[in-house]
Amino acid sequence: YNLLSLLSLLDMLLCLTVIPKVLAIFWFDFMSISFFACFLQMYIMNCFFAMESCTFVVMAYDRYVAICHPLRYPSIITDQFVAKAVIFILARSFLFAVPIPILSAQLHYCGRTVIENCICSNMSVSMLSCDDVTINRLYQFAVGWTLLGSDLTIIFLSYTFILRAVLRLKAVGAVAKALRTCSSHFILILFFSTILLVFVLTHVAKKKIYPDVPVLLNVLHHIIPAALNPV
Repeated sequence: YNLLSLLSLLDMLLCLTVIPKVLAIFWFDFMSISFFACFLQMYIMNCFFAMESCTFVVMAYDRYVAICHPLRYPSIITDQFVAKAVIFILARSFLFAVPIPILSAQLHYCGRTVIENCICSNMSVSMLSCDDVTINRLYQFAVGWTLLGSDLTIIFLSYTFILRAVLRLKAVGAVAKALRTCSSHFILILFFSTILLVFVLTHVAKKKIYPDVPVLLNVLHHIIPAALNPV
């Protein structure tokens, strides 16, 4: 419940950071955003996405202990463990997200001021710069794949061990009960990671696709997981 509370808090804060501005654009044609607000939105988005991904990792570990080591669960998943996990989630996300708006803010913007997006994503803003954005692109790519890749690997390993343990259960109905415990969590992780992966890949191959597709995926990635998580 502590982890679910953290996840719901992250969803609410992320939506409040992004969706009101998106609605202002769609409803009232209010296109402008200040320099500071744009980079603040960029930082919060990157920071909270990293927090959400890391929260899923801790939740996957929680399910692993609950199913693979049920008798040891109360001694492993303690209040102290949860507190340390929350501190780790906050610290990791804060440290990795800080350089992204800093690198973008240090660029020289001398030409266009119109972002080809309804959200201040890193690369959408950086592409307006007259400077070389290779460092920004490489950092975002390296950090994104390092965090997402490591998180998905840990989650995949956790569920591999869970599935192996579940298939060994002999009791009637035990397999169905164990799978019900994890199925909703696994579906959320799958949805979260799939949209993010598609969004990243469309940015990589954006010259070959319709330009509005990455924008649509960006908005959906903020709305749909946050709407499905409570359910």
